[in-house]
Amino acid sequence: MTAWLQAIEGTEAGHRLALVLALAAAFLHALFGALQKGRHDPWLSRAAIDVSYGALALPVALFVVPWPEPHMWPIFGGAFLIHTGYKIAQAMTYARGAYTVVYPVVRGTGPLFTVIGAGVFFGESYSPGQWAGVGVLVAGIFGLALYNRRYLTAARDTLGSALAWAVITGMFVAAYTTYDAYGIRATANPFTFLAWFFVMDAISMPVFQARRLVAVPRGERRALYARGFVGAIVAFLSFGAILMATRIDKVGQAAVIRETSTVFAALIGRLMLGERVGPARLALMGLIAAGAVIVEFAR
Repeated sequence: MTAWLQAIEGTEAGHRLALVLALAAAFLHALFGALQKGRHDPWLSRAAIDVSYGALALPVALFVVPWPEPHMWPIFGGAFLIHTGYKIAQAMTYARGAYTVVYPVVRGTGPLFTVIGAGVFFGESYSPGQWAGVGVLVAGIFGLALYNRRYLTAARDTLGSALAWAVITGMFVAAYTTYDAYGIRATANPFTFLAWFFVMDAISMPVFQARRLVAVPRGERRALYARGFVGAIVAFLSFGAILMATRIDKVGQAAVIRETSTVFAALIGRLMLGERVGPARLALMGLIAAGAVIVEFAR
């Protein structure tokens, strides 16, 4: 598998696979966000998810994949710090705003900074048409934010701080997308990076929320950890898909395509959380997705 992935890096076949992986990651990440935002407090939900995926990843890291090269440990440390900041910002965002309000801003802000970062760190370049697509995507993001700020009535007192935290979270998305793409390219076996990433990333939130996890009523624990287990599986698939996409194709392009997750978020938010979207907000979410499509086809 590793040899095959290396063989298609930078090829047309690799580009097609990266497109499929990025779209799969889009749907799965929207689902992951709804799982964290849903029935339980977002801090507790994230801690339960991390406990689950840490427990699942540890035996794979120890006994299945090759041991990381020595130079990888500082890289894992950097990823740990960036993702810890991301998870704190994300929980602050979800605690203040409705899922269908803040999620598009989080996911749409990230690609703008990721495309810039990919150009700086990986030497990636984009056509004028692709930059136009990025512009359409950003217009959709800020149009949605302005619409929500003017017309939304639910949780209006926390809307401003929710949107501010959403933008901060988007910056962390750009940071980890660029950094993790560097990390997965720095090791010979991409599955080594994935396994050890999940082991190390599982530490922070359970430690921060240890007292609250222990204090969860017995009748709620089963539901919380069931959600955590499902979230862990979704995280493996979502994060694994986007990282593989960034290894075999352009980092910025994969990040932009993933932001079609805003469209999936509208549907998932309605079905799982009972949040109504409305035609105007749906159109703006579609504009964000359209920007991603333009980036793909304006090559």
